[in-house]
Amino acid sequence: MFENKFTYFLVISGFILFNTNIRSQTFGFGCLGFFGGYGGFAYQSYNADGLNQFVNSFNEMKSSTLNESLQKYDNAIGYRVGINFFRASWEGGFIITAKGYYQSLSKTRKTSESLPDGNSNYSFELGLKNWAVGIDFGYALTSFLSWKIIDGSVHFNNVSLINTINLSGGTEVSKYKSDPGVLGYSVGTGIIISIIKDYVSLEGLAGYTYLSMDDIKDEDGIKFLSDIVLPAIIPTPKETKFIESGGFTAVVQLNIGFPL
Repeated sequence: MFENKFTYFLVISGFILFNTNIRSQTFGFGCLGFFGGYGGFAYQSYNADGLNQFVNSFNEMKSSTLNESLQKYDNAIGYRVGINFFRASWEGGFIITAKGYYQSLSKTRKTSESLPDGNSNYSFELGLKNWAVGIDFGYALTSFLSWKIIDGSVHFNNVSLINTINLSGGTEVSKYKSDPGVLGYSVGTGIIISIIKDYVSLEGLAGYTYLSMDDIKDEDGIKFLSDIVLPAIIPTPKETKFIESGGFTAVVQLNIGFPL
């Protein structure tokens, strides 16, 4: 159902684009002689219910020896790089853009434990990476300011968790990852400020990203937490998704156009 809706979206967009009297761009790049690239910073919030249940159990199990509690996961930051396959405008100031990008976000939580034979240091790095394709519609408010009315993308997500434990006797590393290319999507709105017309612009975007992940597994196919035995005094976590849902997304990026 989700894939069908997006297919209809692309077909309708293509019909509008190629059946409209397209003129030279009044803003931006990526079509009619320009190819666009961009890069910037990204922020993503999410509800990692399954992972945070592990955090709670970890803190309870080691409450008497931890120097500080392990903090929960609710956001990640990183970067986004991509290309605008085309950006075209037509009479009336409306703009359409087709794009693709790669995004890499992460969040690392650390803590340490004091034991009779020395300290143990724990590091848990959550990685959220995805490839995406999308289309956005905008409107040129002035010669230097455009409103991105709606921005929509389909994501192919890959999630990982790297657990590193530094012990007095050495280092232990455990790696878990999701199945490749788990589908998600994002919708948003934003503004584009022209710095050098047709060549350089600054873009800000805010919206919502849907992200859901059932579980992650190690190289042997063992699910995260399935091989951990908790003491009887600690309640067994309820069964839930590793990442239950996505949330607010913000992106600030620099767009650069190259004439062909």
